[in-house]
Amino acid sequence: MEILAVCCGSALVAGLLYLISGFRIVNEYERGVVFRLGRVTKGARGPGWFFILPGLERMLVVDLRVITLDVPAQECISRDNVTIRVNAVVYYRVLDPIKAVVTIKNFNVATLQIAQTTLRSIIGQHELDQLLSQRERINEELQKVIDEQTEPWGIKVSVVEIKDVELPQSMQRVMARQAEADRERRAKIIHAEGELQAAIQLRQAAEQMANEPIALQLRYLQTLTEIAVEKNSTILFPIPIDILEAFMERGGSKGRTTPPPD
Repeated sequence: MEILAVCCGSALVAGLLYLISGFRIVNEYERGVVFRLGRVTKGARGPGWFFILPGLERMLVVDLRVITLDVPAQECISRDNVTIRVNAVVYYRVLDPIKAVVTIKNFNVATLQIAQTTLRSIIGQHELDQLLSQRERINEELQKVIDEQTEPWGIKVSVVEIKDVELPQSMQRVMARQAEADRERRAKIIHAEGELQAAIQLRQAAEQMANEPIALQLRYLQTLTEIAVEKNSTILFPIPIDILEAFMERGGSKGRTTPPPD
């Protein structure tokens, strides 16, 4: 009897341990893919707690949160044969846990490899100037290509961003000289346009003064007023003859006498 009681107690304890080992808890951001005798059951389980049959069923937990994947720097050759190093970051998440487990062995490593090869391929299709000035369009192209390749795995790639572009030192010096030459060209063009506008304004002012002779005399007087502000200098100011003609004619008329009558 004692042996039977011990056996029953041991069986009860073993049964309880078996039942306890079958309980699983899945968080809100996770889903459980259950395999029963090697076959996946219908639908992913979770969130919450549930029971599986130990020994007959096996569960793999898949994280549904957005995963940040850092793509290491890749040596690429642009379309205009410039060797550069480019690194990027990829944001993706699992939409179908069953596909992510059944279709691909390790979707994280596979996504990284796809991102590296796609990055080198896309960079090789663009010139260096496009890579530096049209980065947003290239990011969209990268995201589209990577998302199409990972879609059969139940993966959704939401964002791909190029983080940094490392240029050779020789190329940096060439680009610095090019930028400096471009700034000098723009400065000369702006200066020439200013000279042209000033010449046009001066021509219009000369035509206006030619139509109104008194305007030239007023301009002389205005210039004299501006120069007179400096009291510590000697000013030699030319006086137009037109201003003195009125005084000369008036003095000449006073100097003449009336001839006596015959």
